[in-house]
Formats: sequence, structure tokens, C-alpha cells
Amino acid sequence: MSRNTMNTLKEFKITDSRKGKFYSLPALEKSLGVKISRLPISIRIVLESVLRNCDGKKVTEEHVRQLANWAPNAERVDEIPFVVARVVLQDFTGVPLLADLAAMRNVASRMGMQPKKIEPLVPVDLVVDHSVQVDYYGEKKALDLNMKLEFQRNNERYQFMKWGMQAFDTFGVVPPGFGIVHQINLEYLARGVHKKEDVYYPDSLVGTDSHTTMINGIGVVGWGVGGIEAEAGMLGQPVYLLTPDVVGVNLTGQLREGVTATDLVLTITELLRKAKVVGKFVEFFGEGTASLSTTDRATIGNMAPEYGATMGFFPVDEATIEYFRGTGRTKAEIDAFEAYFRAQNMFGVPRDGDIDYSSVVTLDLGTVAPSLAGPKRPQDRIEIGNVKSTFADLFSKPVSENGFNKKAEALEAVYENADGVKVKNGDVLIAAITSCTNTSNPSVLLAAGLLAKKAVEAGMKVAPHIKTSLSPGSRVVTTYLEATGLLPYLEKLGFAVASYGCSTCIGNAGDLTPAMNDVIVQNDIVAAAVLSGNRNFEARIHPNLRANFLASPPLVVAYALAGTVTRDLMTEPVGKGKGGRDIYLGDIWPTSQEIEKLMRFALNAKVFKENYAQVKAAPGKLWQQIKGGATGDVYNWPQSTYIAEPPFFEQFGMEPAAAASGISGMRAIGVFGDSITTDHISPAGSIKESSPAGKWLLENGVAKSDFNSYGSRRGNHEVMMRGTFANVRIKNLMIPPKEDGSRVEGGLTLHQPSGEQMPIYDAAMRYIADGVPTIIFAGEEYGTGSSRDWAAKGTQLLGIKVVVARSFERIHRSNLVGMGVLPLQFIGDDSIQSLGITGTETYDLKGIEGEIRPQQKVTLVIHRADGSSQEVPLLLRIDTPIEVDYYKHGGILPFVLRELLAA
Repeated sequence: MSRNTMNTLKEFKITDSRKGKFYSLPALEKSLGVKISRLPISIRIVLESVLRNCDGKKVTEEHVRQLANWAPNAERVDEIPFVVARVVLQDFTGVPLLADLAAMRNVASRMGMQPKKIEPLVPVDLVVDHSVQVDYYGEKKALDLNMKLEFQRNNERYQFMKWGMQAFDTFGVVPPGFGIVHQINLEYLARGVHKKEDVYYPDSLVGTDSHTTMINGIGVVGWGVGGIEAEAGMLGQPVYLLTPDVVGVNLTGQLREGVTATDLVLTITELLRKAKVVGKFVEFFGEGTASLSTTDRATIGNMAPEYGATMGFFPVDEATIEYFRGTGRTKAEIDAFEAYFRAQNMFGVPRDGDIDYSSVVTLDLGTVAPSLAGPKRPQDRIEIGNVKSTFADLFSKPVSENGFNKKAEALEAVYENADGVKVKNGDVLIAAITSCTNTSNPSVLLAAGLLAKKAVEAGMKVAPHIKTSLSPGSRVVTTYLEATGLLPYLEKLGFAVASYGCSTCIGNAGDLTPAMNDVIVQNDIVAAAVLSGNRNFEARIHPNLRANFLASPPLVVAYALAGTVTRDLMTEPVGKGKGGRDIYLGDIWPTSQEIEKLMRFALNAKVFKENYAQVKAAPGKLWQQIKGGATGDVYNWPQSTYIAEPPFFEQFGMEPAAAASGISGMRAIGVFGDSITTDHISPAGSIKESSPAGKWLLENGVAKSDFNSYGSRRGNHEVMMRGTFANVRIKNLMIPPKEDGSRVEGGLTLHQPSGEQMPIYDAAMRYIADGVPTIIFAGEEYGTGSSRDWAAKGTQLLGIKVVVARSFERIHRSNLVGMGVLPLQFIGDDSIQSLGITGTETYDLKGIEGEIRPQQKVTLVIHRADGSSQEVPLLLRIDTPIEVDYYKHGGILPFVLRELLAA
């Protein structure tokens, strides 16, 4: 039965003949006498969930009052229990999450309890989009060949998913080949509003990919969490968060001719990084916001992790409704969606002054210029006219200034590989229209197709050694590129459809030729990738490509034609056309009118309906051929190098272990600088034969050609713990610099007190065997990047008890707590450098004895080799009361399992 909390359960009119019930925020405003209508819309949507789920236990009337009284600049001490409507997973995080659920059922079974007690309580959709690699490219058969290889490599993983589909009632899978999780979320999974019994409520979710925020573009509150947190949400635990600040972004004016949504999002990323929105909600408003298409809004929402916000939220308005019509939602759904948001007084983009925000940032869209971002971070925007000079500048700058530490004269050197291909520093070797940021957006994809058409007609070609690929986020993209006649022109330039998946952006670009790899490594060439993705961290795209630039799809094509980032595309020709004629970017750049003329092909409701009807009716022959997996409610864990029972519940009992009484005698296993990403901590790409993970696979009979990737093997802890801190570009400051001052790269450490250099995994195993706890030190933004739960799981399995950093990325900090690892933050100006930490010391932690309080002060005692000691105050980054409980239970998974089994 629905509860009429605070007399807010009301009726609203959907159509003349239909009515529904809802928890009315206008009624709550009246009941509490609080101006809820001036709250940010994103806060109101969370408030509705708190109100609707108020049960007097996990969610109380006090929680409702606290959030209803949100003030723009109040101290943030209140914890919100947010119950989401659903959960979405991608396969890299979804498989280990499913393995954890299966292991929980094993525990229940062993304890003589009903395994079905472990069951998702909200709908869960897993979209398989991270597993396909670009092995084949530049030919019409590329898609078919890449998918066949994908299924061959991932057969065991897909069998496991099929077990999950039959074992859990609320667990569904969108098979490979349909597209990217975020685009499928936008086009298909998001329903606007949900209905339970007779009560309507807005869509909301968490997803196991940091770019889940793409869904914010259609007015859905949702963000990325680690798999650890998502599991708890699936199993009935609210998602807990501290009441956030909300930064309003007032968009004014309109974009100039030739400026794309990608240019806009790179500008917003740079702007909001400077505004320090980390951990805050960002909400867009104003006349410029109202003028943006829904797909442009989704592009901006997608990049919230890059500007550091929890969300980049856009309100529901006429453009949202139009998008729902164009993507094939039913009339009944759309009527309920619009009527609901109007009844809640949440329909339409607010104007300046309508809402009370914590702070406001203003951007005139007319000031946005064509841009790229790189060569190492998505927030480092470069206007297109400055790409050549910026690359030349960074080429000889030291690594500490984001440079490549090369001699300036080497920029002109020409090298030849064994295949006779001449290569220079700055050459583009991968050009990929890929990933979720742009492949949701027809305006930039049509622009890429039009640019390709003009280039082909002008007689231009892409050099055959450049690895080109087109990986749309949805099969619908191919349909409209075919309908507009643009796909053949893209194919002529090598941009044939290679996959429907994340591919290049996630590290699945596939390899370069052996000859190309050899010439790069032997001559230390700084070669480039240009991609339309959202991540360009070191070694993510390809281990041998050190300069990676994010760009709009038409600029990806333009740079493929140019073949280098050392050419100024604003003043120099892109390349040669018929008769050796110089062709400039202005000659082939499409106009907004040309793009607009083709937009009608992009939102065709019939095409969307027919495409997504196949998810259940005709998921594809390759998926249907996956047979022979386990059945039943409890998984039997057959021998596999892909899937293994995780060790997180080995010592499980109904009572948590006794509370820690401090940690003493710790040794440092890693001392790192700023911007250590989850890619550095837990890489997703290729596995080297010489790495601990590679050696383990070889020992277990896996040939090098069948290694697949770290991402695909996340269901096996033996691989993943060996892959922790194994990125080929990570630099451990414990290891002395080389003679030229540059840092040793790769997952190495110095074991103490022996001083012996070895892989971090090997040192960790030695410390565990000797009963020595370990600690990590780092700089700013530790754990930035993907919401990778294995970055925390691997840390825990290596015996690391504590991570001390200058600052943490939001998701990774909560993942560490969720795995029972303590995140601690330096206070004031304290840092590795100011404290002279080298990793040769031993360390004790005091202040966690007895009752732990959120964000309390603790003390790190540093014992140096000369016999001296120093006490350093640190901030405990266990931020909320529920996180204290998680830590006491050894992590979120044991906490939730005890709760479920005790019920």
C-alpha cells in the first residue's frame, strides 16, 4: 500500500480519460511551508524519491525535511538515502558484479539458507559494449570479422551472463552488437516515468560507468558508481550521498557557424574544471540551454566526470518530449511523462533568477571555438589553431609540465619502418570515430559524413597505414548514414563500421602493425591518436601512442586526412586533392544548413522501434549460439581463466570482525604524483607477456594470442590482482630517476627493507606473507577516470590498508571505503614533497581506535631510517555515517550480505 507521507499522495491528470497518483512536491511545499519551487530541479527529483520511499526505517520524515530545507550554501552534513528506480551496467563492470552476486548465493547455500534471498530488488540491465576490439578496420567486412572474434574470445563470459539471466528474475542483458550502454540507455532503457501499482515516479538510476551521466541530457537524475556501490543499490540499499552543492550554469547566446557540440563540451569541461565542481551537482539553465538539442545536452551530460561533477543535469522540456517521440516511445508513455513533470512544476528550462543555486557560472555560446583536448587529459582544451604550436611546445617540455621531454630538433626527424612506411613525431596513427560522447549526436556524425563526401569528391585520401574506424553508439546511426548516402564516403576514407561498442575509447583500439610498433619503440617516437571519445589518459588508447587528442567526428576525419597534428589546419592545407591541388579545411567543412537538411533522417520513430524490438526477439545468431553454460540458482564455478569465485567472502561470518585498533608497521608499496587514474591503478587494455598477469595466463595454458584484455578478464581475481598498478605508463616515485632525469615507467616498486626492485604484485605478495600491511601515497585527483571497481578491489587484495592523497576522485574514494580500504587526505599544504616521503620509511596510523566519526582527524606517524619520527594530521575521508558501518563490516558487500541473510 502507498503511504500518504505528509499528506502528499495526490492525483494528477494525464489525459482527459487517464489519471494517476504521485507524490506531489507542490503539496509538500504547502505541508512544510518551504519554498520547494526554488530548489534546483535535480534536488527536487532526489527529494521525490526520499518522500516516496519514506518508510520510517532507512528513509525517515527527518530525511525529507532535511532535503526540503536545502539551502544553497549551507554546511553539508546531512546524508541523503536515495532509492533509485533502476541500475545499468556495462559488461566490464557487470561481469565482476554478477560474480559477486553468484558468490553471495554460494554463501547463502553453504549456510543452509535460501539462495534466492540474493536477488536484485530493482530492474538491472547489462549492456555488452566494452568487449569488441578493432582488429579489422577500413573494410566493409570489419564489423562481421570483429564480432566473430569478440564472441570467440568472450564465450565463457557470455555463458556466465546467460546463467545470470536465468538465475535472477530482474536481471536482463542487451547482447553485443546493439551499441553503447549510454546510448541504449537514452534511446531505449529510459522510460521518462515509471509506474508501480498506481503511483507514477520519475526515472532515476546509477550505472557502473562514470559516463552514466549522459542520461542527464533527458532530465534523468543518475550518475556513475563503482560496481561495489551498484550491487548495494540493486540489493535494496539506498545510494547514500552527502547533500550536494548545486552549481547553476547559465548558457546564453548561440553557437557560431562551424562550431560543434564537441567544441562546446570541451569548453564546458575546461570552464567547470576551473570552477572546481568536483562532487557537486551541475544544473544547466537559461535561454542558451533551451536552444540546445537533446543530443547536444546528452553530449554535455556525458562529460560530467571530466569536469568533475556528480551530474551535468538538464531539465525536461519540449525538446525532451520531441526526442522521446522521435526515438519510438509510445504515446501513452510520453503523455504520462509530460503530464507528470507539469504536475510537479518541473517542466521547462528555468530562466535566470528562477532557482537558488550554490553558485552560478555563465557561458556565452557565441564564444565557443572549434577545439581539441589533449594530449593526455580531457580537460586540457586547445583551440584548433593552436594544436600545432601546443604539440611543438609540449614536445620538448619536461614530463612534470605535461610534456614529452624530447629534443626540439627531433620533431623534424623522419624514420622508416620495416614495411617502408615513413613516420615522424606527431603523426596520426589511429583516427577513430568512437565512444559515447559523440556517437549519440546526429549533428556531428552527419558533419563527419558530409566532410568525408566533400573530401572524396575533391580527390583526397587517407594514408593506408593510419588505423581508421567508425564505432557508432547505436545501430540507428548506420541506418541514417546509409539513408543520407554518406556511409560510402566514410568507407572510402577507411571509416567503415568496425563495431558497435566502446572499442578505441576503452583501450580496445586493437594493435598497430609489428613494424609500426618496432619503429616507435626503437626511436621513442611521440605518435598520435585522434578520437571522438571522452578519455585520452596515458596508454589508454594504445600503449605506444603517447599523444592522444579528443575531437569532434568531423575533425577526426580531417586529422586522418592530414595525417599529423604538426599541421595547422586553420592556415595550412589539410592535404592534396585532384591534380595536386591544396585542399583547406574551409573547402570541405559542412555548413549548418547542410547538416540541418539531413537531420530528419536521424530521429525516425519507426527505425528505433524496429531496432530495439530485436533485443529480445532477434538478438543475433552469435548470441543465440552461446550454449553449454551453467543453469540453476547457484553457480558451480567451472574451471575458467575468465570467471572465478571471488575471494571477498572467504572468512564470512554473520558477525563482523573486531574493530581495528590502529595500523602499525606499514610499508609504502607506491608513492605517486598527481592525476593517478583508475587506468593507472587497474588498466583495461592489453596484457603484456612479461607482466605478472601475463605470466599467470601463460602458466595456465593461455596462449598470448588469447590473452584478450584486462577489462575482459575482470571476472577473475587472479588476473586482476596481478594487473593492479600494472599500467605501462605509471611512475612510482620510490624508484630513483634515470640518468636523463626521466622516471622509470611500469608497475614496479622497491621492496623494503631489502631495496630490491620488483613488480608491485610480487612485492605485495611478499609483504602479505610476512604479515606487513602496506600503504599508498599520492598527489591530487587520485583515482580520476572510469568508475572502475577493480581499482579498489585490486588494492584490497594486494593487502593495502591505507591510501593517502592530496585529493580523491568521488567514485574511487567511495569504492575504497566499499572495499574496507581507508582513504586519508593530507591537510593544508602537506604533501609527499613537503613531508619528504620517499617510501623507505615505516608508518603507523593512530586515531581509528574505538568509535570512528565521518571526516575525523587521524594521525600518521612516519618513522624514518635515521631513527627520527614525525606525526602528521590527516583527514579521514569516510564521509558519511553509513560509510562508517561499511568500513566496520570490512566493506559494503559483507555489510549488505549480512543484512540480507538476517532478514
